[in-house]
Amino acid sequence: MVIRPRTGWFDLHLADLWRYRDLVMLFVRRDFVSQYKQTILGPLWFIIQPLLTTLTFTVIFGNIAQLSTDGLPKMLFYLSGVTAWNYFADCLTKTSETFNANANIFGKVYFPRLAVPVSIVISNLIRFGIQLGLFLGFYFYFLARGTAIHATQALWLMPLLILLMAALGLGTGIIVSSMTTRYRDLRFLVQFGVQLLMYTTPVIYPLSKIPDQYRWIMLANPMTPVIETFRYAFLGSGTFSWGYLGLSAAMATVILAAGILLFNHVEKTFMDTV
Repeated sequence: MVIRPRTGWFDLHLADLWRYRDLVMLFVRRDFVSQYKQTILGPLWFIIQPLLTTLTFTVIFGNIAQLSTDGLPKMLFYLSGVTAWNYFADCLTKTSETFNANANIFGKVYFPRLAVPVSIVISNLIRFGIQLGLFLGFYFYFLARGTAIHATQALWLMPLLILLMAALGLGTGIIVSSMTTRYRDLRFLVQFGVQLLMYTTPVIYPLSKIPDQYRWIMLANPMTPVIETFRYAFLGSGTFSWGYLGLSAAMATVILAAGILLFNHVEKTFMDTV
């Protein structure tokens, strides 16, 4: 094997990710096991966190504020939004710390640096699977009670929706990570920014209830069509549009490509600034 420096923006060496796939899986295991290793409830937090968030939204926004849920059961409406949003948000926040959190490893041994954020996206996929199982448990409970919900053919788009969430989270996260090597202030804005972004995404209210003059603001967020399609796929209610979804896919592609290029460029010199 010949290890040589990267000479340009497009000298990406993406094939190294496949050659180092065993290392990627080791990082996945590290991320998944170490997160709750010294906690009492352990992986149960994967279920408790979205459940408590959903109950809070149900009480505050559903019962007190009386926000519309398009006629869907409040529990299912909020849990569907939280499940999809959490995967994107976790990918973004954790990959945004790639350089700072792994500087001690990066400074000692060579391996494709992109392996770390990719492993975070994969390990969060396990968490997403657990939370999706929680959502399906409530889904079948309401279905058994005769609630007017039904799955649609958009369910076949689930792999695409997961891919879009992963691409958006990974792309945005590594862009932030690349910038925080020089501008440390950005790391303090990530958590606040993600929370703020959630309120411009139809997690706690449906897109159909947004006035037309403000809807373009919501659609400028590429996660909006993803969450609306997610709801439509499982619950039969939501705004589904191939045009909106295609726009989201285009934005995800651009963000991911820009993130990889910037990550590759910063990777060469970040040890001098981190």
